[in-house]
Amino acid sequence: MAIENEEISSSGVELSNIAISDTHGEDSPYFAGWKAYDEDPYQETTNPSGVIQMGLAENQVSFDLLEEYLEKHSEAATFGKKTSSFRENALFQDYHGLQSFRKAMASFMEQIRGGRAKFNPDRIVLTAGATAANELLTFILANPGDALLVPTPYYPGFDRDLRWRTGVKIVPVHCDSSNNFQITTTALEEAYKSAEAMNTKVKGVLITNPSNPLGATIQKTTLEEILNFVSSKNIHLVSDEIYSGSSFLGSEFVSVAEVLEARGYKDSERVHIVYSLSKDLGLPGFRVGTIYSYNDRVVTTARRMSSFTLISSQTQHLLASMLSDTDFTENYIKTNRERLRKRYHMIIDGLKSAGIECLKGNAGLFCWMNLSPLLESNTRESELQLWNSILQEVKLNISPGSSCHCSERGWFRVCFANMSEQTLEIALARIHNFMEKRKTQMSNGVSAVVAHNGRSQQADD
Repeated sequence: MAIENEEISSSGVELSNIAISDTHGEDSPYFAGWKAYDEDPYQETTNPSGVIQMGLAENQVSFDLLEEYLEKHSEAATFGKKTSSFRENALFQDYHGLQSFRKAMASFMEQIRGGRAKFNPDRIVLTAGATAANELLTFILANPGDALLVPTPYYPGFDRDLRWRTGVKIVPVHCDSSNNFQITTTALEEAYKSAEAMNTKVKGVLITNPSNPLGATIQKTTLEEILNFVSSKNIHLVSDEIYSGSSFLGSEFVSVAEVLEARGYKDSERVHIVYSLSKDLGLPGFRVGTIYSYNDRVVTTARRMSSFTLISSQTQHLLASMLSDTDFTENYIKTNRERLRKRYHMIIDGLKSAGIECLKGNAGLFCWMNLSPLLESNTRESELQLWNSILQEVKLNISPGSSCHCSERGWFRVCFANMSEQTLEIALARIHNFMEKRKTQMSNGVSAVVAHNGRSQQADD
């Protein structure tokens, strides 16, 4: 949240270009909705009419499993009774990270993918969350003024993560609902030519798989086409797979790592995977992210740069213990997927009963909701007007598609895993009431038009 101080802001002392840049994206409705929630948060007993946060992709549905693990294994967080263990971790400063944690992370990533892909712990670079991982990769792959192609709709935070400090541009790859927003070679070519027309050098493609905000996995054939495209252009591919363990049907998620393995790792040096524990394990506050690259120079450089974005040794120690417990991880992955599937159907069925359709999803912590029939006009302004009504009147913070650079108006991302089932039921009830009021207003509007036309006809007679 920005600090507002007239005396400070009017100072004549110059700041850096980064400090005064508007590429942070803080003025986006995506962040404005968060501010509205912070100012009037819903609370069941003390503020039942407050704003319900449905703009935050946070996983709380399986947090009890983490708490249960820590109750049974308190030594994981306290280093047990060994003073030497505490000393070792307190003095540990190697930016490679704890070997035990990198090994556990590699194993967990393999588990999530059903053992269909292998990960070498020596290629894992630790970062303070996926935000840091994506920015760090951008610094390594591109120079200021270069561009990354990013399929739309995309996570609004990428405007900050990829552009703000790096000086790198985002060229959107426009996808639409005609094929459920799937990425096509045609769309990639058009975006590449658009960058060329602007004399901008394209250094790579960045995808999210499963997609944020679509809540859907990318098909294997599409991944193969994307790999063929980046190979033909001699550019990089970054695959952000932070929701890979949050796919409702494990067999439907295919990692780019699986495709590379099937290809005998041909052209693998241009592929880099981003992962974190913020979504699948529901630990955003721990700030744990990883870069997995098949390129030796990228691994070496990323490890050097990771000294600016380290994870505390205590956090690594705790998670190394947790993720090394295969009984826990197997149960967690299975249970978490079951609970997310239940939540997904709960919100989809609830929205459908209110007359709202959503894109078919199979992963993530959100759904992609279509409210285009409610728009007064097919414009960004009309979409934001509807978004503001939902935020101010219905008291729900959802993310408008325009903040995700969607090329079609009327789509919204709605999160469902960061609240209790009871709160979700209240949110759905609010949406249902809102839709009923809109139907009544539209019906009254039609009746008024008919009546007016009738009077005009009588006057003509």
